[in-house]
Amino acid sequence: MKLKNTPGAHDASTEHRARLLQAMARVAAEQGLAATSIAAVVAAAGVSKRTFYEHFPDKDACFLELYRAASASALRTLRESVQPGRPWQDQVEHALGAYLAHLAAGPQLIRMLFVEIHHLGPAGATVRREVMQHLADYMLETINAQESVLTPTMAMAAVGGIHELVLQAIERGDAAQLERLTSSASAVVRLLASAPAEAVKKKNGPPKRAV
Repeated sequence: MKLKNTPGAHDASTEHRARLLQAMARVAAEQGLAATSIAAVVAAAGVSKRTFYEHFPDKDACFLELYRAASASALRTLRESVQPGRPWQDQVEHALGAYLAHLAAGPQLIRMLFVEIHHLGPAGATVRREVMQHLADYMLETINAQESVLTPTMAMAAVGGIHELVLQAIERGDAAQLERLTSSASAVVRLLASAPAEAVKKKNGPPKRAV
């Protein structure tokens, strides 16, 4: 019987993967992704290089998995902050405030994630679009719960605008004060939700899933 097929081995594999992602977060946040080596990551994780390659083909793949995991954690905070029963405008502002506070809690990591993802070519662009689509889907689900006022195109535009606000704040050295963007981010969503639906239909055709 192969050890990797036993429940204990599965648990150990899951733990090793989590430790590698945590180590990548620490090392890359301190050194930048370009200067980060697999040797440094495995040393920080307390595992071997062989264990690293059992989970990831290279450091970029490990970084992209970290980006997905960090983004999923922030999205969970966003979803858990929704307050059903309140007007969607209030829900969005409250949830965005919680989302931005979540990002601001790890300023070094968030700076590295938001900046480095743009330097990873097609693979980075694919994962970034995937994450942005999840955020756009959340907006559509929340805002259109009672009445359809936001199109998929405008939802993606809102997510892009908010990401740009966050990136600008990071570049100014304000990653720890992202909560200050709550009012501006909420205003972007409200403005795009009020865009005339017929104008959007005429320009882009029937609403489709944003890509």
